[in-house]
Amino acid sequence: MKSVLKKTSLLEICTLVTDGTHDSPKIQQSGVPFIKGRHISSGKIDFVNCDFITEEDHLRCIKRVKPQLYDVLFSNIGSVGDAACVLVDIEFSIKNVALFRPNSSIVYPKYFYYLVISPYFRGQFLNVRSGSAQPFISLESFRSLRFDFIENKVLQHRIATILSSYDDLIENNRRRIQLLEQSARLLYKEWFISLRFPGHEHVKINNGVPEGWERTTLGGLCEEIRESVSPDSVEPDTPYIGLEHIPRRSIALNEWGTADQVTSSKHRFREGEILFGKIRPYFHKVGIAFVDGVASSDAIVIRPFREELRAFVLMTVSSDGFVAVTAQTMKEGSKMPRADWKQMQQYLVPQPPDGLLAMFNSIIDPILQQLKTLSFENRNLSKARDILLPRLMSGEVVV
Repeated sequence: MKSVLKKTSLLEICTLVTDGTHDSPKIQQSGVPFIKGRHISSGKIDFVNCDFITEEDHLRCIKRVKPQLYDVLFSNIGSVGDAACVLVDIEFSIKNVALFRPNSSIVYPKYFYYLVISPYFRGQFLNVRSGSAQPFISLESFRSLRFDFIENKVLQHRIATILSSYDDLIENNRRRIQLLEQSARLLYKEWFISLRFPGHEHVKINNGVPEGWERTTLGGLCEEIRESVSPDSVEPDTPYIGLEHIPRRSIALNEWGTADQVTSSKHRFREGEILFGKIRPYFHKVGIAFVDGVASSDAIVIRPFREELRAFVLMTVSSDGFVAVTAQTMKEGSKMPRADWKQMQQYLVPQPPDGLLAMFNSIIDPILQQLKTLSFENRNLSKARDILLPRLMSGEVVV
């Protein structure tokens, strides 16, 4: 069936085009999720690592707008351009985020989401952003711009179904990655924090360290690598990992840009090395690289002294305990406190004997390989979807 495009605006196909609260409620350790633009990435809303506010503040915030199922959120201040569809029925508030509520009698909600993230739609709005230090897109811009969309709802549904099949596979792989990471963390905690490693029943503990283990520090297991490279010394398509690419509380570094985005000197890293985001270390941005590339100078590149130590070092520096201690000893800055490698390398680590390390590696290494495989599979799925997306939206591909 051939697609017929119609010129329209958000006001014509949405029942609501607005933004989040303009208030600044006090952030809490727990409570109701408070979503800002930086909590939206790769089509997902991060309800785990977001900010939280009290129920009372939440009730004030939603007087302006209360997000609901199938609303599309579009980051319009600061980190401009990321979008996500609300697919969970939970209470939360928004700030620095625009909200579009599709009129289901005119537009199929999932089709509308894909329309919003399509290069054509997104590009139009990014072209009208204002501000230099703090980019933003005004509600007036959202409401006034016109764009093409497919009016036939049967076609809308078909297009959404095709694109959703890719996203469903990506989401399934994400869940597998989460389960694999969880199993690795639990094993590390069981063996090396709780000291319930194989054969622990027959090993004496002296001053918190099992017999046969070595008392050492993180600096005795690995080192910081500071190999600076200038932008003109690397190929444009070299993978680049900035802090924005490092996920929170995930050891799989499966997102990266390219070096042609880089304008200042960066640090080179190799596959298998560990990146630790040092700005606000309590954000818990730590992971293992699956490619060679260059990283932000605000990431610490960590290289174990021996291959056999790689999994142990990775799980140590990504553990809750290590991140908490690093956050407590970080260098205080006015706005961006940083982790301090000199302090990090003094972290006390009871090093297990080689035999136990080999057993640990025999379990963790296959997990890391699976994480790499799933990460590349998701990148390929995303590329395929992103190639197909504009062709479907423009009517170039007949469905």
